Amino acid sequence: MSRLESMRRRLTAQIDGINWAAGQIDGVAGDVLEMGLGNGRSYDHLRQEIKGRRIWVIDRILKCHPTCVPPEADFLQGEADDMLHDLAQNGARIALAHYDFGFGVKDLDVEEGAKLSPLIAAVMVPNGLVLSQQPLIGFEQISGPDTIDPERYLFYRAP
Repeated sequence: MSRLESMRRRLTAQIDGINWAAGQIDGVAGDVLEMGLGNGRSYDHLRQEIKGRRIWVIDRILKCHPTCVPPEADFLQGEADDMLHDLAQNGARIALAHYDFGFGVKDLDVEEGAKLSPLIAAVMVPNGLVLSQQPLIGFEQISGPDTIDPERYLFYRAP
C-alpha cells in the first residue's frame, strides 16, 4: 500500500470514527479532547460533529490552518504529559478523546501511547471514549464502526 493510500485510509477512519463516537457519547457528560492539532482537520471535524461541548486541544506548537485555530483558552501548548497533568489538576472531565499524536516511527509511537495512557485515563469520565491511531493501555478496547479496519484505528472505553 502506498503512503497516499495509507493516508486516505487514516483520514477515512478518522471521519467515520468521529462520526460514530459523536453518537456514542450522547448522554455522557464531559468535554472533548483533541491530542495533536497538526493542520486542524480532525479538530475542525470534531467542531462540526459535536456541538455544545468544549473542545480542548493539546499540541507542542500552533501551526494549523487559519480556520482551525482553537480559542486561546482551549489550546494547551506544550508537552502532552504536562498538559494532561494540568487538565487533571484543574478538574477537566473528558467524554471523548481523540489521540492523534505520532512520530511516524512505530516503536516510538507505541512507547509514547503507553506513557500517556495513565494521564489520559486520569481526565476521562467513566464510559468515555478514546479514539486512537496508536495502541493505548489501561482502557477496554471496543469495536468501532464496521467501515474501519480494526488495525487502522483503535477504539477504547474508559473504566
